[in-house]
Amino acid sequence: MKYLKYLFLSLIIISIAACSDEDPDDMMPEPMIELIQAAFTIDISDSDPYTAIFTNTSDVSGDYTAVWDFGQGDGEVTDMSDQISVRYPEAGDYTITLQITNEAGTTSASEDITVGDIGICTDGAVCTGLPALQSAAPFLVGMAVATNKFGDQKYMNILRRDFNSVTAEWQMKMNIMHPSEGVFSFDAADAIVDLAEANGMNVHGHALIWHSATPSWVENFSGSDEEFETMVKDYITTVVSRYKGRVRSWDVVNEALSDDAGHPLRESVFLQRMGPDYVKKCHQWARDADPDVLLFYNDYNIAGVESKRNAAFDLIEDLGDLADGIGAQSHININWPSAAQIQDLIDKTVANDLLLHISEIDVRTNTEDNASLSSLSSAKAEAQAAKYKEVVSLFNAMPTENQYAITVWGLRDDQSWLINFWGVPEWPLLYDASYQRKLAYQGFLDGLE
Repeated sequence: MKYLKYLFLSLIIISIAACSDEDPDDMMPEPMIELIQAAFTIDISDSDPYTAIFTNTSDVSGDYTAVWDFGQGDGEVTDMSDQISVRYPEAGDYTITLQITNEAGTTSASEDITVGDIGICTDGAVCTGLPALQSAAPFLVGMAVATNKFGDQKYMNILRRDFNSVTAEWQMKMNIMHPSEGVFSFDAADAIVDLAEANGMNVHGHALIWHSATPSWVENFSGSDEEFETMVKDYITTVVSRYKGRVRSWDVVNEALSDDAGHPLRESVFLQRMGPDYVKKCHQWARDADPDVLLFYNDYNIAGVESKRNAAFDLIEDLGDLADGIGAQSHININWPSAAQIQDLIDKTVANDLLLHISEIDVRTNTEDNASLSSLSSAKAEAQAAKYKEVVSLFNAMPTENQYAITVWGLRDDQSWLINFWGVPEWPLLYDASYQRKLAYQGFLDGLE
């Protein structure tokens, strides 16, 4: 028995000694595997508005599986790719779900998309169930265009769908069409007119004479005043004749009035070389070149500034039958001008038996002194929609014989000229940077009711 007792004690001692030689790290529990939170983003293909690009943004590590349900009724798909493209050819609402599973368990994330008649919408954008602007409005609905965007399929799809009139944003002005003495360049203007004709669209020419688009050779013209006038007459005659019967209307002289007290004619090279009746001369040459074309005087702030509005109508009255309408640019904001000011513009247009063109509308939202917005808030978006509704409603209520068109000055917020002009973020148009229809689009439609 003593022998067995000693043997047993020896075994215990040996066991304790063996345990004391182990590495302490080998005695620690294995690290716990963390649950992976599923996450993904949705982008829309640049080449196909009906194709969504899903990117798995889950913070994955170790062994896991990724299972997608694209909401098309085809069941779940296991796919470990970083990006997956899926096309949605049928209109409707779809819920996309991603499940991520590892040893710790399963998490999921879901997002909704809507497919409408112009493609996929995300983030609650107004996408489906809305008519095209041109089919809803009893008047022309226009958009400012530029040929460098004609290769953008989304841009073109929306242009053809929503608009039945185009205005060249900058490519039918003197510095582009008559860049040097004796030289005309019509490639861009021809492309715009050709596009419009191919799609049954109206063309509004903008603008034959504008002080800010005067080529340097004209500003520094070395000939006599008589030779200067002959050159301008030749330019207007050449351009209007070229597009006779193809361009329905022209802004003949753009922004001729200054912002000085009383709004006299701006001190441009045309005033200096041709005298105070230069506006009437330009209108006469345009009328002679195309007796059937509609001629407009176009300017800014004539809705919101009463003195400038009055000066514009005085100028047009002096033109007599050489002017068919007035173009109110309407670079406005959510608080200005008031409905009463817009109505006064409409009343004066009707009283003078003119056509009204709301010619360059965009509605600013980032208007506070500090312009602190970094994104379009819901409140600002609703206010913007209300202002679009107000303008369209007032225009729609005026006699149809005095309505010409409402032209929106661009398609996408991020391409608006206002961003560079004011140097702050802005979202003034009907479509956002992702080609999604905004509340402003619904506001435009609401103004037609």
